Amino acid sequence: MSEPRSEHPSVPPVIGPARLAERMREGGDLAVVDVRWYLDGRDGHEAYRSGHLPGAVWADVDTDLSSEPTREGGRHPLPTPEAFAEALGRLGIGDRTEVVAYDDAGGSTAARLVWMLRVLGSPASVLDGGIQAWEGPLEKEEVRPEPRVRTAVPWPAERFASTEELKDLKERPAGRVLLDARARGRYTGEQPAPVDARPGHVPGARSAEWQGNLGADGRFAAPERLRERFAVLGVEGAESVTAYCGSGVTACHDLIALEHAGFAGARLYPGSWSAWGADTSLPVETGDPEGGTGDAR
Repeated sequence: MSEPRSEHPSVPPVIGPARLAERMREGGDLAVVDVRWYLDGRDGHEAYRSGHLPGAVWADVDTDLSSEPTREGGRHPLPTPEAFAEALGRLGIGDRTEVVAYDDAGGSTAARLVWMLRVLGSPASVLDGGIQAWEGPLEKEEVRPEPRVRTAVPWPAERFASTEELKDLKERPAGRVLLDARARGRYTGEQPAPVDARPGHVPGARSAEWQGNLGADGRFAAPERLRERFAVLGVEGAESVTAYCGSGVTACHDLIALEHAGFAGARLYPGSWSAWGADTSLPVETGDPEGGTGDAR
């Protein structure tokens, strides 16, 4: 993964608020999507109704961007292509619609929608800095777009990893890198979240907490800084790179940051720790044998 390239060259994976304002003035087939969601139980839809970008629709991580939780698939399994297409169409997103998604947490949840779209070849970007970076007015009215027809497209199998594929990671060549996007304390097992079945991480994974992709201003670090970060984590020249997190949501932040840095083609382990940790037959590693996260800040 050493040659800089993009999943969708016509649209960058990260877009600034000034450029989004220009796109909104230009018009055309553009959808702005609010993807606020909270692990602590706060209501993302209520946050949307308290103030959102003009014309933005709200997407639910639990229902629009995921299927029902299962033990094998984790808390946020991928929706079927048909269910995803139906959700997008309901949100007014057609086959050629350009999407800009945002949240209020550094892009940690908006990245899920953006990566899902980009991996299907659709134009989509994360709003850098989220709603906090938006300098224009906000709206409170619920936006209900005219439904669109969206074609169901199969998920590209080569962009996803299964639990079976990760079982022998420690015996694999060093060129196959597995990144854990969760907070460092969850990775080491010192500060597991209440939703974690067990503390620790997948053996052989390297800590790459998603917050390390951001600068002190809460925006994505410059591509060259991210490239340095991921080089420290072994991505430069790797045969394959796979990211996971708690349930396949914030791992997409690492995947977007990888592309922003020029590394395309990384994979997602959708079940993530919610699937691996729930299977007591699978091994767990604690501490940080790799030492460090390669923080971009």
